[in-house]
Amino acid sequence: NILKTIMLKLVSFLLLLPAVSSFSAPTTVAPPPPKVVLSPLPTLHVYDHCPFCVRVRLAFGYKSIKHNINFLANDDIPTPTALVGKKIAPIYQFQQDDLVMAESMDIIKLVDSDTRFGQTDCILPASDRTDIKAWQKSVQVLLRTLQRPRYVATGLLPEFQTLDARHAFIKGHQLPPYEKPEWKEGDMSMDLKLKLYAEAMASDPSSLVAELNEKLKELDDMVHCENCCSGGGFSYDDIDLWARLRSITIVKGVVWPKKLRAYMDNLSARGDVPLYDEMAL
Repeated sequence: NILKTIMLKLVSFLLLLPAVSSFSAPTTVAPPPPKVVLSPLPTLHVYDHCPFCVRVRLAFGYKSIKHNINFLANDDIPTPTALVGKKIAPIYQFQQDDLVMAESMDIIKLVDSDTRFGQTDCILPASDRTDIKAWQKSVQVLLRTLQRPRYVATGLLPEFQTLDARHAFIKGHQLPPYEKPEWKEGDMSMDLKLKLYAEAMASDPSSLVAELNEKLKELDDMVHCENCCSGGGFSYDDIDLWARLRSITIVKGVVWPKKLRAYMDNLSARGDVPLYDEMAL
């Protein structure tokens, strides 16, 4: 009975915490603005793993906009097609304005310019960080190799809850060294694609993880502070960078530099978007 009481108190305590997956760094980010609660609530139709979807979720969380999240199954074509004419995410739906729209940055800019959603222009303009863009390009192949097999292998992401949904992702998302046209438009069989994904998960990732750890050290030097990647404050630079970095937390064994880890944790808390640490493979 004593143990049960302790566990109940612990669970109650955790339910009151922001959705962060690690307590390795203190949350020093500025407190959020007052909660914006409109009726009806806006809805975001998203995939959990998708960095473009994460951009919008981060912005809504940063602005404290209460919203509904509808996680689309990865093989669900009818729902997004009925909303915007094709299979795409994120999709922003706001019944109050009879509005449905796609394109992550357009959604964010629209909401951040609307006084109904709190203070306007609270997300600073992008600063055209060519160094960060170059870094992102330098790890593109590495991250595809590590992340894509793990998205479907966990069996936990909401868009991949069925075998058909996982197969739909594998069918459309190439693994290096293959390029998209060869993977999607060539004569590669589904059996071969499944085999390549299985082999990627079964292989020893230690050398790739070690390479990624070194790349994160490089990025740590580029990040301005624990709360924003560029000087001046939270900006569209963070909207893009943090959304892309989040998926790295699905890779087990990654060693985050101190400042960069704090950056991930702080914006996870402020944006109310959880990381993947607890399900890392």
